[in-house]
Amino acid sequence: MILVVDVGNTNIVLGLYGGRTLTHHWRLSTNRSATVDEYGIMITNLFQIANVRASEIEGVILSSVVPPLMHTLEQLFVKYVGREALIVGPGIKTGLNIRYENPKGVGADRIVNSVAGIEKYGTPLVVVDFGTATTFDYIDSSGAYLGGAIVPGIGISAEALYQRASMLPRIELAKPRAVIGRNTVAAMQSGLIYGYAGQVDGIVRRIFKEFPGKPRVIATGGLAELIAGESETIELVDPMLTLEGLRIVYERNVQ
Repeated sequence: MILVVDVGNTNIVLGLYGGRTLTHHWRLSTNRSATVDEYGIMITNLFQIANVRASEIEGVILSSVVPPLMHTLEQLFVKYVGREALIVGPGIKTGLNIRYENPKGVGADRIVNSVAGIEKYGTPLVVVDFGTATTFDYIDSSGAYLGGAIVPGIGISAEALYQRASMLPRIELAKPRAVIGRNTVAAMQSGLIYGYAGQVDGIVRRIFKEFPGKPRVIATGGLAELIAGESETIELVDPMLTLEGLRIVYERNVQ
């Protein structure tokens, strides 16, 4: 059994694989101030609920975009799982041909998303990951990672409206009944949801213009379902794409 862990700025997503089958997965809030033991209590409780013993876990792989948490998490898996985590970063075998100006500058989550995308959907490919930031990654027909775009996530956009506009409230991110909102909350939801879907489609269509051959467009991330339903360019949503990429990278390094 393999434990895969994706650490984002908002959430930590964990998954347990038995072979190539995802048997359990969980989502925790990212807490930069939590200690090794606090995280240890959480994952121990999750394992108990799933009837999984730490001794059953043969290996751990970790990708993170939160550097301050790395030391804590590395200690966590040694102390509570009894395994040193394989870290997605420089020196690890991914099988991905990265043609970024500075390959070390590509986020670990973007790398594993691309690895899983190529494996599952072929090339050319666009992966849109809806997280704290929304990232767009393009892989060409040869399987080379060329780069992409990064924009503020929809959650950041909603919070900015609340914090910077005195008369606007904090709202639930949900699809409104109509584009024309008849109250402030509905108007904000309309602007955020439909405006964000339009932004996604605009960037993807510009990618289409820059490269020959129409790529498949795959979405992942916590808010992918919400926006993909209003997008004209997203082909399908794969919520476990990042975890699948971590499993693939782990297998390539262990083998």
